[in-house]
Amino acid sequence: MNERILKTLEFEQVKNQIQQYLTTEQGTENLRQLTPSSDKERVASWLAETADGLKVQRLRGGIPVPKLNNIAPHMKRIEIGANLNGLELAEVSRVLSTTSEVVRFVEDLHDSELEFERLYFWHDQLVTLPELSGQLRRSVEADGSIRDEASAELRTIRSQIRRSEQNIREQLDGLIRGKNAKYLSDAIVTMRNDRYVIPVKQEYRGVFGGVVHDQSASGQTLFMEPKQIVELNNRLRQQQIAERNEIERILAELSASLVPYRKDILHNAYVLGQFDLMNAKARFGKELKAIVPAINDENQVFFKQARHPLIDQEMVVANDIMIGEDYQAIVITGPNTGGKTITLKTLGLLQLMGQTGFPLPVDEDSQMGIFSEVFADIGDEQSIEQSLSTFSSHMANIVNILDKFDEHSLVLFDELGAGTDPQEGAALAIAILDAVGAKSAYVMATTHYPELKIYGYNRPNTINASMEFDVDTLSPTYRLLIGVPGRSNAFEISRRLGLANQIIDSAKQIIDEESQDLNEMISDLENQRKATETEYLEVRYYVEESEKLYRDLKNAYSYFFDEREKEMENARQKANKIVNEAEEQSEKIIKEIRQMQLSGGQGNIKEHELIDAKSQLTNLKQAEQLKKNKVLQKAKAKKQFKAGDEVIVETYGQRGTLIDKVSNKDWQVQIGILKMTISEDDMTQVAPLEEPKARQVSGVKRGNTAGVKMELDLRGKRYEEALAEVDQYIDAALLAGYAQVRIIHGKGTGALRQGITDYLKNNRQVKSFEFAPANQGGNGATVVTFK
Repeated sequence: MNERILKTLEFEQVKNQIQQYLTTEQGTENLRQLTPSSDKERVASWLAETADGLKVQRLRGGIPVPKLNNIAPHMKRIEIGANLNGLELAEVSRVLSTTSEVVRFVEDLHDSELEFERLYFWHDQLVTLPELSGQLRRSVEADGSIRDEASAELRTIRSQIRRSEQNIREQLDGLIRGKNAKYLSDAIVTMRNDRYVIPVKQEYRGVFGGVVHDQSASGQTLFMEPKQIVELNNRLRQQQIAERNEIERILAELSASLVPYRKDILHNAYVLGQFDLMNAKARFGKELKAIVPAINDENQVFFKQARHPLIDQEMVVANDIMIGEDYQAIVITGPNTGGKTITLKTLGLLQLMGQTGFPLPVDEDSQMGIFSEVFADIGDEQSIEQSLSTFSSHMANIVNILDKFDEHSLVLFDELGAGTDPQEGAALAIAILDAVGAKSAYVMATTHYPELKIYGYNRPNTINASMEFDVDTLSPTYRLLIGVPGRSNAFEISRRLGLANQIIDSAKQIIDEESQDLNEMISDLENQRKATETEYLEVRYYVEESEKLYRDLKNAYSYFFDEREKEMENARQKANKIVNEAEEQSEKIIKEIRQMQLSGGQGNIKEHELIDAKSQLTNLKQAEQLKKNKVLQKAKAKKQFKAGDEVIVETYGQRGTLIDKVSNKDWQVQIGILKMTISEDDMTQVAPLEEPKARQVSGVKRGNTAGVKMELDLRGKRYEEALAEVDQYIDAALLAGYAQVRIIHGKGTGALRQGITDYLKNNRQVKSFEFAPANQGGNGATVVTFK
């Protein structure tokens, strides 16, 4: 991208706004090198990084990148064999520890199954060096001082230094607080030339002896090292020299340990700079309420409610700016100070920002293009050095643009053709716009010339536009009106300011009829636009209401199904609980019947005992709550019984036949061999059973001869019928007290055999089952053993 457009559209000021959010010097360097690109893939990756930064900012408050200094010079020094000082090593240590922290942060995002487009790409490039980072952290403080833990030798030396300093201070404290205190200017211990001294009055210098290291400005005080501590100071000095030598050795060792990882550390710093830049763009976007636009594949631009980023966002007027889909040229006409130039700059600057990967102050669903170049001729660029007039300066710039632009360029002209004779200027402006349009480049131009209003109607792929002006307040509204050319408001303004009507009417007669008709046409267009805008706002209101209703219904629909699933699950759990309890009770009843068989001797079990047991089983069924069901109540009220009807006696769960009506609501009912008096409320009419082809009546006998065979032959039976018979047969065999039975199912397709196997697996009374021996049917029969 050419440097002139970056300066003209104040692109660097946008970068300066982003820079204030950076915390690392590497991030600042990465931002400095950023310029708009025409490579679609690169721009897409930059925008993806910005989108990731905005997402992390929204979810976690940003990526944890602290203030980091530039370590590139440090890595260069160790490359040539130099040693780093403590502060430089601390800065490298800071980069390594930040790398580990960022890696943990991004891995936590990954574990949370959050999706990003570029964040994980940069994360994968970070190299953690835990051993080196730990060594630096143990050895160097954040301020660059070397820690005692850096080496055992350094810890020993510093311990000796502390003891020596304590001995010296004890000796000197005895001098300044004893009988010799009168010889001192002040009772303090101080330092001169890295040695401990005391302030002695000039006239008493001989009292203490020793070495004089300094004197006061007046010469009345001498800073003396008493002879008692000269040897102690010498020993302390030697220990301090040993400490310095050990520190230099440690620094050399730590510097050498960085050399093998120099490139990894440098790249870590670069990646952290990228994360820092992602943070900065996200914070800039949050401040401007900006979004990441989509890249239009057809290179069409639609900036919805676009705002200039360098104008106070509380004051700036947002406009829809679109170009490329229905038209490639926009001609904005109208008076000065209406906002034409700002609109021009907004389009150009937002496009440059988008092609640099910056978030744009536009509304959602906005789209941007990718241009190879953006050219602009904006403002008063009169060249004093070349002694060129305003017109000449602009024309020289336009000539340069016309030499370089192509079909992938965006061209911006401000006051095209201004600064010369209006007729010639308008003609030049039309010819220049035609030249740009001939190459299918996108162009937005502002002008005062009324001739260009007609141009916008006559040329294909070209549309007129203007900046709205409020005649009532005599001020511009800065709103862009696409499709409506600007018109002169001089007559309306003059009338509101008090100019006599006859003067205004005279002025109208002077201007030619064509110009007057044009202004009237423009006025009609403005009225139509306002009416259309009113209708649009009304339709938009109903659309928003419909969308709100749709969202509410969708949420309610989702809530309904969620609640239904919860209730169904609760019902399943309750049903399973009831079934389990019923199974336990039924097994208990069956055991009691079996016990009755075993303990009753040779006689038969009485019929009423069987009916009573059956009733107990029937009572396990949970009755439905039908008291409030008016339909069923009404149907029950209308039922009429007559002799011969078959009914179900609900108390016992048995089928019976009505014999005779005993009283108002009581009937004598034949249930098996028993005759019982039953109330109508306890009976339900049922259809009579079809007479079976071969009806078998079997009695229940005690012992193992209950009329139930030791085997069941199912060959030739349908699947459902066979399984029903198996269920009945197993119950009968259990009641008969059999320990083992045989079920003949045949081989066939194996479906019936598998169904019987599944049934036996789920029957709690079955102890085991297996295929019969080869001489008894093999896998065509199954031998069942009961518990």
